[in-house]
Amino acid sequence: MKARLLILLAMTLVSFGIPAWAHHSFSAVFDADSPIEASGTVTKVEWRNPHAWIYVDVEGDDSSAVNWAFEIGSPNGLKRRGWSRNTVQVGDVISVSGYRARDGSNRANLASITLADGREMTGNSSRYD
Repeated sequence: MKARLLILLAMTLVSFGIPAWAHHSFSAVFDADSPIEASGTVTKVEWRNPHAWIYVDVEGDDSSAVNWAFEIGSPNGLKRRGWSRNTVQVGDVISVSGYRARDGSNRANLASITLADGREMTGNSSRYD
């Protein structure tokens, strides 16, 4: 009986830890020593948990468009900072600053954004979670 109880307890504790593995820390994915600033046209906005994403076509070195993915905070955290689903729309021209992905891909964690109308907002960066 004692062995069954211990096994049940161990399985319960492990099951509580599984959702935590799906979420990442800022420093595991992004590099605070690799800041980036970019401007471009929004191609896609994903308003979902655990983080929303803004995709932007940025002009590359050869003048061709390079699509970047910028991770921002959770929808609830963004709402508390004045964001809504309509704050950034496909076709908007924006400027962003953030931190590049460690793997060298065209991904970054968005620290701040300047919207088409000139408003500046923070991205509720996971760097500060």
